[in-house]
Amino acid sequence: MNSRVLASVAAVVLAVAGSILLISYTNGAEQRALAGVQTAEVLIISTAVPAGTPADVVLRSATRQAVPAKTLPSEAVSDPATLTGLVSTVDLVPGEQLLRTRFSDPATMQKPGTIAVPAGMQEVSILLAPQRSVGGRLQAGDTVGVFVSLGAGITKPPTEVTHLTLHKVLVTAVQGAPVPAKGDSTSGASPGVASEAVMVTLALTATDAEKLVYGQEFGTIWLSDEPSTAGETGTRELTRDGIYK
Repeated sequence: MNSRVLASVAAVVLAVAGSILLISYTNGAEQRALAGVQTAEVLIISTAVPAGTPADVVLRSATRQAVPAKTLPSEAVSDPATLTGLVSTVDLVPGEQLLRTRFSDPATMQKPGTIAVPAGMQEVSILLAPQRSVGGRLQAGDTVGVFVSLGAGITKPPTEVTHLTLHKVLVTAVQGAPVPAKGDSTSGASPGVASEAVMVTLALTATDAEKLVYGQEFGTIWLSDEPSTAGETGTRELTRDGIYK
């Protein structure tokens, strides 16, 4: 019995000693690999971090590691203070180096699929059926023409009128949204027919924003893809009596 116990203890001791030797050899190999090489400390992500995480939270998931200085990217983060007040702009995965280019000031960040609103302008969103928004193919950065149609009782004298009211309006965001089956005049959906609508957000001056909202409230709106090279001449207010004149 004693010999069996002694054999078991010896096996455990040998296993522990082997593990220690392996770890020592591995550490020694790393030291030998870096011997004579100029190194620098970097921060390495140890656990996954989603985009939009404050830098101070990201740093809790980072560890310091020495790497050859010549392989160090210029944007690598070695001083955590350089990330103060910033948030991550992309998902961070374990094993990657912390890079300054993956962080930004939250006040200047734009949501994916959007662009910044020019100074002095405001944003207005309108809900349109796909055929009224260039087949739903619009995206942030496009510029559009805005056609407004007003029905009888709105204009004086009462008549229906359509006009290309605004030119080269900047699109800042586009989102999809469902339209109720009953439909309505602003969406362009036929009664009893469900369709997929598009929420288009435009950057406008205060004066043009009024025109857009008025058209959405009391008439219907149609957008055209109107790039900077598109012509603007030859338009006029079209009515039932004057459309073919």
